[in-house]
Amino acid sequence: MRLSSVAALMALAAALAGLPAAAQDGQRHAPRHAIAMHGEPALPDGFTHFPYANPDAPKGGRVDYAVQGSFDSLNPFIVQGDGARGLFDQYFGMNVFESLMLRSRDEPFTLYPLIAQSIETDEERSFVEFTLDPRAKFSDGTPVTADDVVFTMELMAEKARPNYQNWIRAAERIEKVGERGVRFTLRKDAGREAPLLLAQLPILPRHATDARNFDRTSLKPPVGSGPYTVERVSPGETVVLRRNPDYWAKDIPSKRGFDNYDEIRINYIRDDNTLFESFKKGMASIHIETDTGRWTTGYDFPAALDGRVIKDTFEFGLPSGMYGFVMNTRRPVFADRALRHALVGLFDFEWANRNLFNSAYSRTKSYYDGSELSSHGIAASEAERRLLALFPDAVLPEIMEGTWAPPVSDGSGRDRDFLRAGMEALKAAGYRLDGKRMVGPDGRPLAFEIMLNGTAGVPLATSWTRTLERLGIEATIRVVDSAQYLQRQRTYDYDVILQSYTSSLSPGAEQLARWGSGTRDLDGTYNFAGVAEPAVDAMIDALLSARSREDFIAAVRAYDRVLLSGAYVVPLYNPQINRWVARWRHIERPETTPLYGPQFQTWWHAAGG
Repeated sequence: MRLSSVAALMALAAALAGLPAAAQDGQRHAPRHAIAMHGEPALPDGFTHFPYANPDAPKGGRVDYAVQGSFDSLNPFIVQGDGARGLFDQYFGMNVFESLMLRSRDEPFTLYPLIAQSIETDEERSFVEFTLDPRAKFSDGTPVTADDVVFTMELMAEKARPNYQNWIRAAERIEKVGERGVRFTLRKDAGREAPLLLAQLPILPRHATDARNFDRTSLKPPVGSGPYTVERVSPGETVVLRRNPDYWAKDIPSKRGFDNYDEIRINYIRDDNTLFESFKKGMASIHIETDTGRWTTGYDFPAALDGRVIKDTFEFGLPSGMYGFVMNTRRPVFADRALRHALVGLFDFEWANRNLFNSAYSRTKSYYDGSELSSHGIAASEAERRLLALFPDAVLPEIMEGTWAPPVSDGSGRDRDFLRAGMEALKAAGYRLDGKRMVGPDGRPLAFEIMLNGTAGVPLATSWTRTLERLGIEATIRVVDSAQYLQRQRTYDYDVILQSYTSSLSPGAEQLARWGSGTRDLDGTYNFAGVAEPAVDAMIDALLSARSREDFIAAVRAYDRVLLSGAYVVPLYNPQINRWVARWRHIERPETTPLYGPQFQTWWHAAGG
């Protein structure tokens, strides 16, 4: 019996020796075509196209985009310089560079094949392994290999933007597996989102990338695996992309109905008014409208009146996000939460909405307004309270109970009760009137500057400053050009800025770059408010580690309550980005609008247009 047992064990060991390491430790799972953050992918293996793309869309023609600002680099992955739009872009498409997998915009967070034809992971998501599509190749005809993937990860971990570096640092080890496989062994604290984030990183060609100078700006046309190549560049003004007739992925399901133009032009415009005027003249094919007044009354030019310009209003399922004045807590004046709450209460939204926006908006009351992720109007659940138990002072009682809302005025601009409530909040924060000036506990006048990128935000800022002035607060407005704004924003050289935070139905690791303490002192992140709070970090950890949708919702709501209690942003309004879109008639679009709104990379140029 004993000899037989030994023999059996030896036979088993011999059998295991021929298997991959993952199979020996029980981690081998069948490769799959897709991966979802929670639950199962909506589309089965063998799907033909995304439901929001028209697989029969005609190819040809040109689209002209116009964006505000400037650029001085064709590398969008580094801190230095201003990277050109459209090369690896959420709105205009991954036209030059591509990722391992492609995110469906009709599901909260699900990825489907692109460079990688399959993905493998375990229940714990302790590893992720991608198998590359053997057809994948760069625009110069060179195959995309596992070596390219490893090279990209190592390079970007050292020299890319902090958010990319953080994604890659989730991997403890990266190794090539066979000819077409790449395996990431993930750190224990990587979070369940890590496989999906790694799958969305761009893949660079090792043979055509200057690794030594990667972190420096360059206008050299890059080589990528995407459907377009850079044809022409006018620094700071225009990028012209040309469709690659030999694009390798044009017939795979996740790309059918995409990349329909022969040519894409992206023109840079200095300010918002000029941006709109360029659209009116036909210099831009599509215009994303953010001005409710202009949407209502500004489309009275001939092309809009005779039908050559079409106005589309889209309804889709995203949370509204947060748009507001961000207070930089790195500045001593904004270090006190009580003061920030007082300033939040001193924006007269009712007056601004009536006089600036034709009463078109409602005020934002959550970072996830309009979705099941919002904490507004509902008391914290037991699951939320358990998450927050270690941070008893992180959430204000009224926010914990779901009763908080910004103060409401009568809209006259002279509401004494509104001003009185603001004064009481300032007093509670230790401030008082000294003559006609509001001074703090240290006797210094309460004063700060609002920095704006161009003139578009001036009416909003003026609305706020006129209210503050009535209480002796000196708030000034500084308008700077895009180049200066981006530089000062990157180094956090401001008191207050006007910022929009988009929201999704699956907030994840991007929250670390926005609000995590690890990014407070790193230039080039999105932590504009300079937040470094243990409760914020803990709630981000909770939403990243949640396994069920129920646990995830509880974590996001608790997170929402902590951010609202921190009063880092003066909430304004936030119409869904891309809700109002005007287009010239020669640009057509699919009938179906996905969960995340219109996807411009699925639109096309009409024949004869």
